[in-house]
Amino acid sequence: MAVILYYLGLSALCTHEMDAVMRTEWRLLYVLRTLPDQQAYPLFVALHLPLFYLFFWLSHHSNALIRDRFRLAVAAFLVVHAGLHLRLSGDEAYRFDGLFSNGLIWLSALCGFGYLVVTLLKHRENRP
Repeated sequence: MAVILYYLGLSALCTHEMDAVMRTEWRLLYVLRTLPDQQAYPLFVALHLPLFYLFFWLSHHSNALIRDRFRLAVAAFLVVHAGLHLRLSGDEAYRFDGLFSNGLIWLSALCGFGYLVVTLLKHRENRP
C-alpha cells in the first residue's frame, strides 16, 4: 500500500509541475520572479531535469536506507508543498485555480500523508 501511495503522490507532483508551466509558477519563486518570462520559463523547466532525475534515482536506490529515507522526505515534501501553495494562494501571481490544478496539489499531499502514516504504522508493528 505504501509504495502505491508513494508513486501516486509522485505522479501527481510531476503532473502538477506540467500544470505549473502553464500557470507560470516561476512568478511565485523568489529568484525566478525577478526575471522576464523569456528567461524564467526555460530556467524553471530546466531545473526540473536534475530534480526529476534525483527523484527517480533515489526512489530506486540500491541502498534500502537511502531509498526509504528519501521516500519519507519526498512524502513529507508533498505535504509541505501543499501548505506552500495554500500560503501563496493570495498572491496576485498565483494561477492555480479550479478543481484540476488544486486536485493535483491536494492529491499529492494526501498521498504523501498517507505514505507517512502507513510507513509509521508498519514501523511500529515491526518494533520489538
